[in-house]
Amino acid sequence: MQVSKQDIEDTFDVPFKMCVQDGNVASVMCSYNEVNGVPTCADPNLLRNTVRGQWKLDGYIVSDCDSVGVFYNTQHYTTTPEQAAADAIKAGLDLDCGPFLAQHSEDAVKQGLLNEVDINNALVNTLRVQMRLGMFDGEPSVQPFGKLGPKDVCTPSNQELALEAARQGIVLIKNSGVSLPLSHRRHRTVAVIGPNSDATVSMIGNYAGVACGYTSPLQGIGSYVKTIHQLGCANVACRDDKLFSAAIDAARQADATVLVMGLDQSIEAEFRDRTGLLLPGRQQELVSKVAKASKGPTVLVLMSGGPIDVSFAKNDPRIGAILWAGYPGQAGGAAIADVLYGTTNPGGKLPMTWYPQDYVSNLAMTDMAMRSSQHRNYPGRTYRFYKGPVVYPFGHGLSYTNFVHTIVNAPHVVTVPLDGHRRSGNATVLGKAIKVNHARCNKLSVGLQVNVKNTGSKDGTHTMLVFSTPPAGHWAPSKQLVAFAKVYVPARSEQQVGISIHVCKFLSVVDQSGVRRIPIGLHRIHIGDVKHSVSLEAATLGVIKS
Repeated sequence: MQVSKQDIEDTFDVPFKMCVQDGNVASVMCSYNEVNGVPTCADPNLLRNTVRGQWKLDGYIVSDCDSVGVFYNTQHYTTTPEQAAADAIKAGLDLDCGPFLAQHSEDAVKQGLLNEVDINNALVNTLRVQMRLGMFDGEPSVQPFGKLGPKDVCTPSNQELALEAARQGIVLIKNSGVSLPLSHRRHRTVAVIGPNSDATVSMIGNYAGVACGYTSPLQGIGSYVKTIHQLGCANVACRDDKLFSAAIDAARQADATVLVMGLDQSIEAEFRDRTGLLLPGRQQELVSKVAKASKGPTVLVLMSGGPIDVSFAKNDPRIGAILWAGYPGQAGGAAIADVLYGTTNPGGKLPMTWYPQDYVSNLAMTDMAMRSSQHRNYPGRTYRFYKGPVVYPFGHGLSYTNFVHTIVNAPHVVTVPLDGHRRSGNATVLGKAIKVNHARCNKLSVGLQVNVKNTGSKDGTHTMLVFSTPPAGHWAPSKQLVAFAKVYVPARSEQQVGISIHVCKFLSVVDQSGVRRIPIGLHRIHIGDVKHSVSLEAATLGVIKS
């Protein structure tokens, strides 16, 4: 795949850089794919210069399993396995997940492709982490973590944490006419329908450990009320309507209907990509027919790892509410029931844009460009650059109460001090943006004090998202998330939240050459419906000529 310097610096490197620099991770893994013609596990600019050099990784770099073998056997990046081993180690790879380096590194040294210093560097990076872990401190079983086992994983506090994580991750994306929460008094019998209605293992997603135990959606709802259970579809593929009539009958009998639909690892997983955004097979047809027949309110619960185009349900007045649960883990069913019955007030937000099905027709999977392009009929990617129609936007999420924001205190002007010792290179673009490395960043930030008022009758936790729209520029995003905070606010009360936005990290943008710059001028801060403008001005000290 081809990726521009701008997109690498602006988007793809950002989370990994934060993990290394802010999270102080001990390991980074390189992937199977090539970027701009070079396999990531053989790219010295990425591994040695960027991850270890610029970001100062204090740990080891490991391949995704058999990545080195893949770039020799499948991508044919090198002509011999010894050359592949040498290229990987010299690029900065320290540890191989798989046998390839063990099989070919010695011959690479014998052929003069690799020297002892390269081997030693890789060993030192790996052994240092092992030493930090205490692996050379004697008998493992007598060390502080030497006897950990399943009993330490499945403690009551850990299982409660799994439940709480699932509750907090659920997103209420539609709630017409206050369809939710359900009532114990009015909804004594609930039809629980759908291929994910009794899901267990699929709730923990891809690459998960062994669960301590499962609570399916059916079990969770059954702990509150009497249930009538029908699958409706034999599985998420939903290839026929053989089970439709029983599901429709259940909806006619019950006081409320909960449809648990969506995806699982048979649809989306490693080595298994979706080609579209709609619900699989005849799921949409089942949902619509059940909603039409339902005696009481109909709630659609979705399990998936990615967005689904549920425009039909969004626009169907018979479907009163929609919840997205992701893959909620072992306690997912209990968490879903807690939200359905109001024991938990939902506070989750969508972590990605939900696009309409038409979006994928103009977007090749291998085209990684972030910015839209009219002449290519390319829509762009993510809320930062895509301006077309959406099913639900990034950050969307409702609550059973209402929150109102008020900015109590915020600056109108912030001065960006320049480093007077830097004289080389262009400091500005038409005098409107300063190179980040020409600014004295340190703790330069925009501080906001925000009141969050709960105007409703239910206590709730609010996730406050802070966006910024930079001064106009054709390579700048239309907006970007610059801060967030989670705050618990009891009913009819308010809490004040302090927000600090680091100017160089979060109010900067990246130009077409991959250079990060701070745009001078008005930056518009958005928190819900509230807006505030901050003018960034360059200090007159140490002026750097363009």
